[in-house]
Amino acid sequence: MKNVDLSAIKASEKMPPVHLWKPELCGDMDLVIRSNGEWIHEGAPMKRASMRKMFSRILWLEDGEHYLVTPHEKVHIQVEDAPFLVTQSKIERDSNAGLVTFTTNVDDVLVLGKDCDLWVETGPEGDRPYISMRYGMKAMLHRSVYYDLVNNGYEKEIEGKQHVCIESAGKEFSLGIFDI
Repeated sequence: MKNVDLSAIKASEKMPPVHLWKPELCGDMDLVIRSNGEWIHEGAPMKRASMRKMFSRILWLEDGEHYLVTPHEKVHIQVEDAPFLVTQSKIERDSNAGLVTFTTNVDDVLVLGKDCDLWVETGPEGDRPYISMRYGMKAMLHRSVYYDLVNNGYEKEIEGKQHVCIESAGKEFSLGIFDI
């Protein structure tokens, strides 16, 4: 990404209108977002949180591939699993309902059931919990966040199997099957 002024993105907490930008592909950028949430640029960790946050705001998913997009350029990057990692959660309860708020490694704040949905994918490496993010992207829940949700969840039978569930914003989400 050359000669593009991204200062307006950095200065504003408002999301840029990436969905309106349709530039041509300019090539690849040596940027990898690892499955542990680490950003690697040209072989070295991207240490500046402000840079990761700024780039995350112009991240776009198209046909299963991830790109950084500006009004004039689109560059392909590598993402090992999910481009975002949920690092914190906050569970609030009152007499009627619960509310779960997530914070990602790039300071996105989302309310489960309002801004995002949750699902668990089971594979050879075990359960991997995700939430939906903007533009069809997803964030993986850090293990400690997932365990906190499970610890605060409740058991419920769904289609003959015992699940651990959590409720947020009036919606119920399964955290996985409870094996006895």
